[in-house]
Amino acid sequence: MKHNRIDIARAYDPPGADGGTRFLVDRMWPRGVSKASLGIEAWLRDVAPSTELRRWFGHEPTRWQEFQRRYHAELDANPASWQPIIEAAKQGPVTLLFGARDREHNQAVVLREYLARKLAHH
Repeated sequence: MKHNRIDIARAYDPPGADGGTRFLVDRMWPRGVSKASLGIEAWLRDVAPSTELRRWFGHEPTRWQEFQRRYHAELDANPASWQPIIEAAKQGPVTLLFGARDREHNQAVVLREYLARKLAHH
């Protein structure tokens, strides 16, 4: 059975009914959020963009294309960081949690698209 549904949500949003396995994909813990309220399987710090890349990007939409390119290179160099998400997605739905205010320009958006391509090739 092929599942491969990967959703994204802000860490501050209440969990959905069928978000499946939830992973926090930020390098930093979201402020004011308890571990219990997130209901996560794991906090995958290493799948998040490097501190250098995150600081360079600064959620600046004009840097979005280049951010995606650089983040893809980091993900390519560290497959062990995203492998748990791939394995979970093969079993059922997955939700990637992020803390950023911008719902369109953040690493979870890039990661979801990256993982969807990986799953399509398997």
